Amino acid sequence: MNASHPQTIDVALGTRSYPVWIGRGLLGDAARWRAALRGRHALIVSNTTVAPLYLDKVAQGLDGVRWSSFLIDDGEAHKTFANVGRALEALAALGATRDACVIALGGGVVGDLAGFSAACWMRGIDFIQMPTTLLAMVDSSVGGKTGVNLPAGKNLVGAFHQPRAVVADIDTLDTLPAREYRTGLAEVVKGAAIGDPAFFAWLEAHAGALAAREDAALVEAIARKVRYKAGVVARDETEQGERALLNLGHTFGHALETAGHYTTLLHGEGVAVGMVLAAQLSERLGMSAAADTQRLLRLLDALGLPTAVPAGYDPQQLLELMRLDKKNTAGTLRLILWRGIGQAEIVGGVDEAQVLAVLRAATGG
Repeated sequence: MNASHPQTIDVALGTRSYPVWIGRGLLGDAARWRAALRGRHALIVSNTTVAPLYLDKVAQGLDGVRWSSFLIDDGEAHKTFANVGRALEALAALGATRDACVIALGGGVVGDLAGFSAACWMRGIDFIQMPTTLLAMVDSSVGGKTGVNLPAGKNLVGAFHQPRAVVADIDTLDTLPAREYRTGLAEVVKGAAIGDPAFFAWLEAHAGALAAREDAALVEAIARKVRYKAGVVARDETEQGERALLNLGHTFGHALETAGHYTTLLHGEGVAVGMVLAAQLSERLGMSAAADTQRLLRLLDALGLPTAVPAGYDPQQLLELMRLDKKNTAGTLRLILWRGIGQAEIVGGVDEAQVLAVLRAATGG
């Protein structure tokens, strides 16, 4: 596989669309992605882990463009307003005009922060996603959600701002630590669990190949997840309905991440445990069968993902954090649950006592 034959998926949004390229050698294939740069200025936003590995390769494709870079430290704790302010100052120092472009080179934290900064500068300039983690390739780089965290919760501030292109170079996954790689697989499983039972069965059959990072299985899994998400985003760009389904496991998962101060669980790990909790709640409410929960547990386990809440979490605190979720309405919990594999749905007015019972069983509290 090489840059001349990547998988290409178009995200179509009415009169707008953008490509998602998936393959090897794409960061160095400037002939492909330079067309997405419309102006004379570019700011590369990256982090201190990724930049030493890939910044020079991207910079080599910026001949004739005035560019600079802005780096943040690695980790969810750095997705803050303070760093958005620093990114905007970097754009100001660059002299960035309204046709400038922000290039997000990194994982989901970099992509969210860079995209939000692009959305803010002069009320919105172009940006390109160059995801370097599996999690970002299959989820956060596609769909235009950007934002930052507050102490009160994750992603409470943000904007919908679509990229001009997504460059998913799987060469970057060769340097990804095993734990970071596995966390991306949780989002792949999530897509199948929401609305594609055939894909879920495919994942069960190819769990070993995915765990071993085999190219063919990896590209196929990324492409299938991106294609599914692209369809959902095209139908519901700003999450008024169907797109909320993509948050299966997220209300539980975000609460776990926030309670752990973004240091205990990685995002995909929170989603994995959150999906299990959502499945257990669905089962408790009589919506789904125990066999579906067990299939989910087996697949997550085969991919090396956590399925249990770590020790030390307080169920009442988790419930309070879940009340802050953006999907909630009129002071009641609105969760993404399921009626079995591939049959997720939005459920409003969920009984908090039932949620608390699931959290208590999961935490031993």
